[in-house]
Amino acid sequence: MAENILSVFLDIIGSRCVRMEKDALAGVMAQNTGSVANERKNSAIMRVKKTGRVNTMKVLMINGSPRVGGNTSIALKEMEQIFAAEGVETETIQIGNKDIRGCIACGNCAEKGKCVFDDIVNETAPKFEACDGLVIASPVYYASANGTLISFLDRLFYSTSFDKSMKVGTGVVVARRGGMSATFDELNKYFTICGMPVASSQYWNSVHGRVQGEAAQDAEGLQTMRALARNMTFLMKSIALGREKYGLPEKEPFQRTNFIR
Repeated sequence: MAENILSVFLDIIGSRCVRMEKDALAGVMAQNTGSVANERKNSAIMRVKKTGRVNTMKVLMINGSPRVGGNTSIALKEMEQIFAAEGVETETIQIGNKDIRGCIACGNCAEKGKCVFDDIVNETAPKFEACDGLVIASPVYYASANGTLISFLDRLFYSTSFDKSMKVGTGVVVARRGGMSATFDELNKYFTICGMPVASSQYWNSVHGRVQGEAAQDAEGLQTMRALARNMTFLMKSIALGREKYGLPEKEPFQRTNFIR
């Protein structure tokens, strides 16, 4: 009788020990799984840091004003100061004073990979492809952007076939008084048709000024430019981290549907 009781007791103790060992093993595995996940996350972040993607961001700035050192330049320089402080490289191209013709819809860019008119548009294309962000700034003419700038943008965006998605874009407009919202909307359309996220600020991206240098007096407008540069930097760095960890969003084959067939 005593032997039977002792046997049952040992069986109970043995089963409990097995359960305890299993529970301990499960706990260790859970900890290891969490550690692996954290290591992968940290590794992804470190890879971004090692590759320098976050620390060597590049922003291309297009000045659509014909006036060198004018009010549009003041707005862009306010952004440049923030970009420099954030470790972002910038290059500004002044195109408002250039002789740039518009697109003639010849279709040669589809065959040659560049615009048939070999001018500043083709010179800018590789810089556009290499940049992480694009700033397009323009004075307001009749509630619209500078015509030279529009000719430049039409040809630049249409003649370049590289993937522009996830490059951050933003428009900046400068005027004496009105027409800014319409011009701002016009510039943003170049970004949103290409899958480019649009950076925003604390207000619509605009600075007021009529005569040359007057924009320096628009305290709120300049603050808007600084906030815009900070937000744009954050967005570019966030996209770089996301690209490293998750990759870019999947793209479906384009389905072109014409209204008239």
